[in-house]
Amino acid sequence: MAQQSKVRVGFIGCGGMARHHLVAMMERPDTDIVAVCEPSAESYAAVTNLFERVNLPVPPNEPDWQKYVAQYAKALDAVFIVTPHALHFEQAKVCMEAGLDVLLEKPMVMNALEATALIETRDRTGRLLVVAFQGSLSPQVRAAVDMLRSGKLGSILNINAMVWQNWASATVGTWRQQPELSGGGFLFDTGAHMLNTVSDLAGEDFTEVAAWMENDGHPVDIRAVVMARLASGGMVTLNGCGSAIPSCHSDIRVFCSKGILRTGIWGEQLELQRHGAKRLTKVKSVQSIHVWEQFLNVRNGVTANPSPPEVGLRMARLWDAIRASAALNGNPVKLS
Repeated sequence: MAQQSKVRVGFIGCGGMARHHLVAMMERPDTDIVAVCEPSAESYAAVTNLFERVNLPVPPNEPDWQKYVAQYAKALDAVFIVTPHALHFEQAKVCMEAGLDVLLEKPMVMNALEATALIETRDRTGRLLVVAFQGSLSPQVRAAVDMLRSGKLGSILNINAMVWQNWASATVGTWRQQPELSGGGFLFDTGAHMLNTVSDLAGEDFTEVAAWMENDGHPVDIRAVVMARLASGGMVTLNGCGSAIPSCHSDIRVFCSKGILRTGIWGEQLELQRHGAKRLTKVKSVQSIHVWEQFLNVRNGVTANPSPPEVGLRMARLWDAIRASAALNGNPVKLS
């Protein structure tokens, strides 16, 4: 792939998360934000304000995403998709088919069928697809994966993960509590980071899942508990509480035959306790970098893709099984 002085990127979706990314990208010398796609006049006004505050040209807006791809695909190298979950599959597929590399916000897609089809599109078009999961992109999680795959910690026995947030009250009235757009509630939104990071750390398929979800009067799930078994026999528990007091945090512990790892769903930390040690100690790792810089590193061949759609497929299969078991009031579901 020929190197350019600037990578020409477009945004599909300019809500709060997209604007968070824009702040880190708009003044980079290697990045040219060509145009955006945002149907909300209020959100586009917020984007306009971001650029005007630093005296940069405001990128034009085409509110219709299909017209946007048709109009701007030849003027772009890549697109960053930051839209409601239900839109991810079609938008990413069309963008790759238009010749664009894609950085896709989490969760990757709504189910395993979409995940499989998106991998097929990536392979057929030869485009790059990176999923913007902070966990998989975290140096801490990548270091943890390396340790687990090396065999130095022995086999995975159990994984225990939890995430909590005052999500129910914070997302009232937003698309995140509209099932047709979100595809789920807390466990598929903030909790998707937990599902993905655990899937990444495990590095293998789930074979059996039992799950319970409670809506607590909302149109989507707010609380969930999941028990699962890995192909190797390792056991997994997942706990998501989206009605916590004002807070947002996580914890993941991987219990191996020769040690214990502790991290978080976003890779907030990494601690290790080897056999014979009395306590967990912090593992030194490199500083985290923004998802766009990681995308550029992958695109330029500097690093391998740390968050490929194959991990997204494993997570999607887990999510499908969670929903199926919850619909059966917790009866276990076997995955082929």
